[in-house]
Amino acid sequence: MDGSELATERRGSKLARRITRALGPAGVFFQGFLEHPRMVGSIIPSSEHTIRKMLAPVDWERCKVFVEYGPGVGTFCRPVLDRLPRDGVLVVIDTNPLFIDYLQRTIGDSRFHPVLGSAADVEAILAALGHDKADYVLSGLPFSTLPEGVGPAIAAATHRVVRQGGAFLTYQFSTTARDLTARHFARVDTGFTWWNIPPCLLAFGWQEG
Repeated sequence: MDGSELATERRGSKLARRITRALGPAGVFFQGFLEHPRMVGSIIPSSEHTIRKMLAPVDWERCKVFVEYGPGVGTFCRPVLDRLPRDGVLVVIDTNPLFIDYLQRTIGDSRFHPVLGSAADVEAILAALGHDKADYVLSGLPFSTLPEGVGPAIAAATHRVVRQGGAFLTYQFSTTARDLTARHFARVDTGFTWWNIPPCLLAFGWQEG
């Protein structure tokens, strides 16, 4: 690459960053989708209706460790923090440094722990933060488009890390996440919401003792 091409690329990168800043969270989310379309479940964040339905089954009084896979720009983070007890923690895991950087800069809550890494490593990530179990794990990851073997590994690790009485909560536009959940969790409740773009299937895998 010669000097003129490098200068053009830098101007393009600066322009993209300016557009992202101007559009706010939606711009960051869209940029993340463009860069890693197979790792982002949708072109826009989840709707408020989806957020309410996904978080409705959570027993917040008994929730001390809440984990989210693929937090994006924090669409679920703030509603979770609003409901989480003062001594609880929210751990979010994402492979996209763009999203993790954005969350670190925009959410100033001592209970909030954004981690750049893979959801398949959730056990090691929680152990590093001083926790051996999670009460609830939420995921909007597009399991149907993840690289081969990654989805099953995440589902298995999640089953090991969720405490008895806790749950693995997923929302996706195909049945893949639900089917993977059913491999490990004996009880799986399902739901559906049309009030999302696109509509999505909800699954709640409960860890029964």
